[in-house]
Amino acid sequence: MADRGAHDPTPTPYFILEELLQPLGLTPDDHLLDVGCGTGRVLAYAAGRLPCRVTGVELDPQLASVAAAWAARFPRLDVIQGSVLEIPLAAFSHYYLFNPFDTSVLVAFLDKIEREAVRPVTLIHMSDNGETYAYLARPTWRLVRDGSIQTYPSSSGRAFDVYAYPQHWSMWRYEPSA
Repeated sequence: MADRGAHDPTPTPYFILEELLQPLGLTPDDHLLDVGCGTGRVLAYAAGRLPCRVTGVELDPQLASVAAAWAARFPRLDVIQGSVLEIPLAAFSHYYLFNPFDTSVLVAFLDKIEREAVRPVTLIHMSDNGETYAYLARPTWRLVRDGSIQTYPSSSGRAFDVYAYPQHWSMWRYEPSA
């Protein structure tokens, strides 16, 4: 998949998903797209904790097959095997990305959102690549909040490393012009 600009999937720990997705206040009218869903960590989190529809899109057929097999028993979950650049995006109100692809594919994806969005959308992007600059040149995207994570503070008061390097995350809002 690297020949198509895809990166290996990186599962997001549930405590990070809790921090990033719960404040969105998602409702049954929302539809979240997990870009590069792998075997479905975000889908699994959503199955028990989010009221909205959630779709995962995964380029790797084997990973998409695993996610689709277990997600099929949840009516609000769907999995699409293919490229996010080849599926319609108008139905989605929120996007989650954990460094799924190279910057050139990210730029094409943002262009596609701008062409197809019919309502305001929110995008959460986790990355250790510092790809924030891909959004900064776009006056129609607004940074809502951002931060980074490398360690997890356990209940014992000791922190342990979750990642070898800090993972930056940013939340962006895009509002299509009327």
